[in-house]
Amino acid sequence: MGAAEPVVERENETGAGMGERDAKKEEEVEGVKDLEKGEVGVEEKVVQRNDDVNNDHEEFNLSRFHRLNPTNPLRIVINSSTRVGTPPPPAQSHRSHTRSTPSSTPLTRSTPTPQQQQPVNLNNRRYTNRISLFLFVLHMFVAVGLVCFLVFKGIQGLIQESDSMKRKEKNVLKYFLPQVEAASFMSIILAFIWQEAIRKWPTFMVHFILWFTFLISLATGILLICFQKPPTDGVGVCFIAFAIGNGLYACWVSHRIKFCCKILSLSLQPVSKFPDLNRPTYHMLGVGFLWISLWSLAVIGALNFYFPPLIIILLVLSLAWTTEVMRNVVNITVSRVIALYYLRGMQSSTQFCFLRALTRNLGSACLGSLFVPAIEALRIVARGLNLLEGEDEFMFCCAHCCLRVMESIFRNGNGWAYVQIAAYGKGFVMASQDTWALFEKEEIVSIVDSDITSSICFLTGVCSGSICVIVVAAWTHKVHQSFTATLSLLTFFIGYLLTRIAMAVPHACVSCYYVCYAENPENRLFDKTIKDRQALLKTGRETVVPTPRGLRRYTRT
Repeated sequence: MGAAEPVVERENETGAGMGERDAKKEEEVEGVKDLEKGEVGVEEKVVQRNDDVNNDHEEFNLSRFHRLNPTNPLRIVINSSTRVGTPPPPAQSHRSHTRSTPSSTPLTRSTPTPQQQQPVNLNNRRYTNRISLFLFVLHMFVAVGLVCFLVFKGIQGLIQESDSMKRKEKNVLKYFLPQVEAASFMSIILAFIWQEAIRKWPTFMVHFILWFTFLISLATGILLICFQKPPTDGVGVCFIAFAIGNGLYACWVSHRIKFCCKILSLSLQPVSKFPDLNRPTYHMLGVGFLWISLWSLAVIGALNFYFPPLIIILLVLSLAWTTEVMRNVVNITVSRVIALYYLRGMQSSTQFCFLRALTRNLGSACLGSLFVPAIEALRIVARGLNLLEGEDEFMFCCAHCCLRVMESIFRNGNGWAYVQIAAYGKGFVMASQDTWALFEKEEIVSIVDSDITSSICFLTGVCSGSICVIVVAAWTHKVHQSFTATLSLLTFFIGYLLTRIAMAVPHACVSCYYVCYAENPENRLFDKTIKDRQALLKTGRETVVPTPRGLRRYTRT
């Protein structure tokens, strides 16, 4: 057969078909079906068609080219102007067409779904934990009012009270306030020294902090006992007992130090990409220094008011909560910056993250500041009970009860939650539950639970506090011996709190490393350190002693 005959025949058929489509809609659909099945040849240009025929012809060609598969024989017909064979029956073609149409529709609906969720998750404008935020703001109003009132009472005592009261307050101002201010300033300097040293030499500093804290706390206890005063002897015994426990802990975690140093080194690598990451720490330490100075004047004024011991205890609790909130604000700020870098490859503005932590996520920081220290204390209790439960039946029952409570606590409140609070704007409890579920899903609970970074940060605060005690105790014993024990406890407390604010930066980096790894282990920013650790634990070549939190962990290693 020649090539000219089919062209003439198909041209006539096409012209007749188009005339019929103008009259009947059903034959147009049938013509499209015939075209998709390859039963129509190449069309020649037809002159003197009216506008309706042209419009139908354009819609006809558009439908044809959009619906045809690239491998359909019709495309070969169009390109080579040859006749093709008869395709499968119309019913089968119609069924395949109807099957392909719904399959393309869900794809168009499901594709934009993650793109719509990402901005909502990363820029959640909801205030988290509003009740705890309200309580903290109320507490701050009361605390500021109380401090201002007590400062007024202190000034009033210096002006209007009797000579004995004036003499007492003058002695406090002369021998109490300078030591507190010096301890605060010294603590800030030590905090930045510790932080910078850990960033530059993480491996060395982990070993150094573990053992230097043991030595410095032991030296502090011995110095206080040498003063030979009952109050200082009691404080000195406490320091020596802590030093002994610290030494035992350093020996107990010696097999974890290598892995901890490696994780700490890896987690601190992104810090160099954000030069202003320490700016929130500067702000919080500056505010903390000013608040402690005003707070010290309030303590002096409390001596000229009713129930001075009760007022001072309330002031101490308020200071502890306030500084802990400051530390967690820094923690959430750094967590958001580092988490967005790991999860999205973004270099976020530290100032924007800081403002977000001070506003929308402040409620979670307030709630976590109340519960996380208590949870850490319960961790120590759980470890102790785990060691003693086999010696006595009563202790065995207590261990069971305590460990069940710890299981619930760790699922609903833990320090790892700050990463998801910062990144996704979740509440404290939800973030704790989701974070622990991620750890369980990736089977890294034992690795996370045996991490000693939080202990290193804690011991750093103890080390700064001990140094402050040595300086202030020697100074106070020389000028006013009766204040030695009181100022020793107070300066230790201040040194510990201010140092912990600065140590929130490395702590947040390590937390982000674990949490972001659990969320996406295949991220190219993570190496095989955790996977290799998991392999060692599964093969039994490496052992860990995790924090016991359930009956399934009643095994001794």
